[in-house]
Amino acid sequence: MKKTRALATLRRSWRLLRSFRFEQTAPSLFYGGLADDTASLVAALCADHGVPMGRVLDVGGGPGYFASAFAARGASYFGVEPSHSEMSAAGIRVANAVRGDGADLPFADGAFDVTYSSNVVEHTPRPWDMAREMLRVTKPGGLVIISYTVWLGPFGGHETGLWQHYVGGAFARDRYTRVHGHAPKNVFGESLFAVSAREGLSWARSSGRSWCAFPRYHPWWAWWVVRVPVLREFLTSNLVLVLRA
Repeated sequence: MKKTRALATLRRSWRLLRSFRFEQTAPSLFYGGLADDTASLVAALCADHGVPMGRVLDVGGGPGYFASAFAARGASYFGVEPSHSEMSAAGIRVANAVRGDGADLPFADGAFDVTYSSNVVEHTPRPWDMAREMLRVTKPGGLVIISYTVWLGPFGGHETGLWQHYVGGAFARDRYTRVHGHAPKNVFGESLFAVSAREGLSWARSSGRSWCAFPRYHPWWAWWVVRVPVLREFLTSNLVLVLRA
């Protein structure tokens, strides 16, 4: 994956790491940068696999920060999001956005060249049902790209802390509530779930499709961590699964 590796530099990793502190306080700044990085990553993967970006479906696209980033790269962007509050949160209007369940996508078989989800798996109780639906709505030979936060990585607890989720998701949730006087945005057991790297890799293997995996925010020379059991759960942070439909 020549172009994807070229994108995965230490400078990019550091830039993304620094941006995480703005997720809650300045979401437009954080998600704007993440959207541009996501579109660049998808474009590189498409180039490496010989797949046109064409029609791209964003599963769990939220308020639509990603639409302009994909449009700038010539893609026809479509989004699906189950939460009406997420769709309207930033006041962004996306013409091709629909409300729907990722585990029961309201699209015909083979409707898209590329289907992807960015940091959605850990927020749904049925992630692999969603993954199967993504395969269904992607054209044969197209790409399904799934990127998600691994629970035992440093950001598994999201805004509830860097270590608290190692004690337990419920502990991290309750401690955040006591400290801040309100529940976190991502509530463990309701809108945040413990998903391992092993689960995602096992699903990819069982899919019967050609696939690869790598840690999203690592420079390319650190991608080897995905191949090491146990270690990958703590060091991968965010796992990318890429499958040919």
